[in-house]
Amino acid sequence: MKKIEYPLVLCFLCVLSGIVPGNAQGLPGNKFGDIYSESIKWLPFPAFPPEARLAVLVGEPQKIGPYVIRVRVPAGVILRPHIHPENRIYTVISGVFYIGIGAKFDASKLKAYPPGSVIVLPGNTPHFHWAQSGNYETQVTANGPLGISYVDPSDDPRNKRRHNKDVR
Repeated sequence: MKKIEYPLVLCFLCVLSGIVPGNAQGLPGNKFGDIYSESIKWLPFPAFPPEARLAVLVGEPQKIGPYVIRVRVPAGVILRPHIHPENRIYTVISGVFYIGIGAKFDASKLKAYPPGSVIVLPGNTPHFHWAQSGNYETQVTANGPLGISYVDPSDDPRNKRRHNKDVR
């Protein structure tokens, strides 16, 4: 009798059903669960510069309901002025988080928040970030759906990628 490799069969069934193991990790918000920091799955997020990463910890940010995400940005990266329709609560996990309020990037408006700081950002508030002094990681708690739109559409990395594909 031939031995069946159940993990292989499970992966095959997941691919057939359109579920890609490891892509989504958000824990449901209505039952016990946990994710250790070393198990966080960091992925690119099309609305961020390509060096930045996002991880879904709780919920499904694209749907209505609570979610928790983490954002990791390497030194020197700037997120140009943008807005989110949802109210957000940021907690600085590591590094120094620089955020400025306004529709135009102005380094003199940046305020530095060290690890442990909590920032409340009302929905539709134009703001910008700069990893000015090194890498940073923040945790964002909000109610979805998650949205992001850039004040100047030419700053939106999604538009730049589309433009690059059109040029080829």
